[in-house]
Amino acid sequence: MASRTRTRTYDAAKIRVAVTAQFGHITEAVRELTPQQLGLPSGLGEWSVGELAGHIAWIADSLAAGLARPPGAVAELTAVEWPFATASLAGKISEAARETLTGAPVPELFERAGARLAEALEANPGSRVMDLWIGDMTLADFLVTRTVELVVHTDDLNRAAGLDIPVERQALAACTRLLADALALKAPGGSVEVRIPPFAVVQCVQGPRHTRGTPPNVVETDPLTWLRLATGRTGWAEALAEARVSASGERADLSGLLPLMG
Repeated sequence: MASRTRTRTYDAAKIRVAVTAQFGHITEAVRELTPQQLGLPSGLGEWSVGELAGHIAWIADSLAAGLARPPGAVAELTAVEWPFATASLAGKISEAARETLTGAPVPELFERAGARLAEALEANPGSRVMDLWIGDMTLADFLVTRTVELVVHTDDLNRAAGLDIPVERQALAACTRLLADALALKAPGGSVEVRIPPFAVVQCVQGPRHTRGTPPNVVETDPLTWLRLATGRTGWAEALAEARVSASGERADLSGLLPLMG
């Protein structure tokens, strides 16, 4: 899918710090999970909380494994295109996570994956092209996508297991902006303004373009609700009914565009 939106830039050093810190927050939390909590439903298909936690450990482990492989030649995929490339690989990713991370307690999986990740990032201080299943990406862009995975799954764990894992502001900002830009890529246009303060404002949906004053079609929500909408954790009608999103104007119904990724 060719991008029709302005390419957003991210501070690569801050993204690295945010990814590492968010994984660290999750690592600290899973150390304290009881067997009862690990057995709870995660809310994601048939996964238990323990299986969700194992998948999060795999996210870090697979990033380290990707950096250990020879680099790709040319980046084929940008960060904003990534959400649309992942759906077809859900089963493969789930299977790979099971094969890689079985046979050890969850805290041990996290310690091992965290150590591998830290070592791999230290060995790759700059950017490079990574050879990935979804298509080759620069390390810098792929790290931005990791903020989506880690922040969204932090929220999943918090809701499923009654936790209060903190979210790094830089990670929340990056994943909010990436998914907002993905909406603008999916539905290019200028008739609807989507506001997710304090991190993102994008225009999307074909129709009369707004130029000055108050836009006729406005959607506004908070970052966490936006992530839940974009990833299918929350439905559009539910968010409207609970006043977690406001939508004004005849074109401001985004239900047909969401979720962006499941």
